[in-house]
Amino acid sequence: MLNRFTALLPFASKFDVSKHVAQMSTTALNTQIATFASGCFWGTEHIFLKHFPPSEKKGIIKTTVGYTGGKVDATNPSYKLVCSGTTDHAESVKIEFDPTIISYADLVEFFYRTHDPTTVNRQGGDIGTQYRSAIFTHDPDQEVIAKRVTEEVQARHFTPTGKKIVTRIMPAGQWWDAEDYHQLYLFKNPHGYQCPTHRLHW
Repeated sequence: MLNRFTALLPFASKFDVSKHVAQMSTTALNTQIATFASGCFWGTEHIFLKHFPPSEKKGIIKTTVGYTGGKVDATNPSYKLVCSGTTDHAESVKIEFDPTIISYADLVEFFYRTHDPTTVNRQGGDIGTQYRSAIFTHDPDQEVIAKRVTEEVQARHFTPTGKKIVTRIMPAGQWWDAEDYHQLYLFKNPHGYQCPTHRLHW
């Protein structure tokens, strides 16, 4: 936690956002939304965009980091309030994607591949409910796919090692965008804090 707060330093004013947002109009596309929580949202967003850069048209159009899954009466929470653990929100990433290029199942599998889904309310040294592993589904089809992929990943990668996935799968609820300085944080601050679990595990 201390590492993350000390990492919130001013970043260079010159930052080219074009590489991290698809250079196309999304109004004509049949886009979908995927929402994941896998610890510090800086690292979650960073690793998705690192491997699926919108400028290369690999399926992800844009990402937004924010807060979801919290108490109904905890509206428009601040980063500081979420970090206190009192709102029950999870630090999350909302991904707009083109399903004709990348499937929702592939995104779910990549989500599991890039964090530790076997630890409750924790990723590396980041501890708290805001760091829980969760998939927030946006329709019944996503729920079915998320559960199927979870079973496949469990059988292939975790059952052989005696570990169990504890990721929560639930319908997406109210979403709150995080403060502007959190958006694309690790691209603006390449040497900023990154949870060590945010890497390719297989």
